[in-house]
Amino acid sequence: MGRTGDAVERLEEIMRTLRAEGGCPWDRAQDIRTLRPYLVEETYEVLDEMDRVGEGGRWRALCEELGDLLFQIVFHAQLARELGEFGLADVATAISDKIVSRHPHVFEGKTVGGAEEVLQNWARIKAEERRRKHGREGSVLDGVPSAAPALLRAERLTEKASRIGFDWPDLAGVRAKLAEELEELDRAIASRDARAIEHELGDVLFSLANLARFTATPAEDALRAANARFTRRFHAVEEGLRARGIPFGTATLAQMDGLWQEAKAAEASLPPPVSAARAVVARIELTAPEPARAHTFWTTVAPALGWTVEVDGGEWSVETPGLCFSYAAGPASAVFLTVDAPGLRTDAAAHIREAGGTVQGEHPLVFRDPVGTCVLVRV
Repeated sequence: MGRTGDAVERLEEIMRTLRAEGGCPWDRAQDIRTLRPYLVEETYEVLDEMDRVGEGGRWRALCEELGDLLFQIVFHAQLARELGEFGLADVATAISDKIVSRHPHVFEGKTVGGAEEVLQNWARIKAEERRRKHGREGSVLDGVPSAAPALLRAERLTEKASRIGFDWPDLAGVRAKLAEELEELDRAIASRDARAIEHELGDVLFSLANLARFTATPAEDALRAANARFTRRFHAVEEGLRARGIPFGTATLAQMDGLWQEAKAAEASLPPPVSAARAVVARIELTAPEPARAHTFWTTVAPALGWTVEVDGGEWSVETPGLCFSYAAGPASAVFLTVDAPGLRTDAAAHIREAGGTVQGEHPLVFRDPVGTCVLVRV
C-alpha cells in the first residue's frame, strides 16, 4: 500500500478501536455537534504554527498540528461511517475526483491562456457541478462558508464576484469607495443612530477587506499581526508600570502612552525580521519549452524584487522569502504565484519589461515571465 496508505489505515484503525465497545468513554460519547469546537480549535492551532513556520519556526510543530487536524477529519468520517453515510475512503475519493475535474488543463491535456483563464474555468466548472447536484446553477458566491471569520468571508466574496467581472478596475476605485464609506460612517456617528452606525461600519470593514484583496495582503493575516503588535506593546506598558511601582488603574493616560511609545520605538530599532526570520516554505519545479529563457529573465529580474538566483551543483532556482522555484524542459506551466517581495525596487516593472516580461498591473505588481508564469507580488 505504501508508507502513506499504511499510516492512514493505522490511524483509521486506532479511531475504530477508540469508538468500539470497550474503547475510550470520552471518544464514544462524541458526536458531530460536540466535536465542532475541537475542529475549530485544531484549525486555528494549525494557522498559528503556519505563522511560526513563516517566521522561521520549526516545521515539526506544524506536522504535529496537522496531525491533530487530520485526526478530527478521521473522527468525523468514522461517525459518518457508523451511521452508514460514508467513510474516510469516500472523503478521499470525493476530493480527488473534484480536483481532477476542476483541472482539465492538467489531467485532460486541455490548453489555457494563463492563470486568469484557469480561475474562470474553475468558476464555470463549479457552476456546472452545482447545476448537476441541485438542478440549478446557483450563485458564484456559493461555497463561501457563512461561519467563516467575517473578514475572510468578505475577502472571499469579493474575490468570487471578481471572477465574472464584478470588480473595480483598479486600486484607485477601491480607495475611493473606502473614502465614500468613511464619509457615510461619519454621518451615521453624527446622527447617533446605532443601527446606522453598525450598517456603515460594516460597509467600511467590507471595503477594507476588498482593499486587502487588491493589495494581496490577506485581511485576517494583517489583523492578526496588528493584534500581536498590540499585545506585545501592551505587555511592555504593564512591565513598565510594574518597574515604576505604579499600580494598574492609577496610571495616567500620558504615562501609559509614554511607555507605549517607548515599546514602539524599541520595536522600530530592531532589524527587520523578514529576511532573517522568513524561511522558504515551498519548493516547486515549473516546466517551460525553453527553460533558458526563464533563466535569463529571472537572472535580470530577481534582484529588482529582492530575490536571489541560486546555482547549486548545476541546479538553478529562484529563492524568495516564501518560495523556491525552478524550471525544467516541458510544456509551459499554467500557474499563478503569489510571492512576498520585501526588497521590491521602484524600477522593478521597468526591469521586467526590459527582460521580456509583461506587466499586467503595478499596484500591486502583477506580471508574466516570457515562458508564461504569472506572478503577483505581495509587499
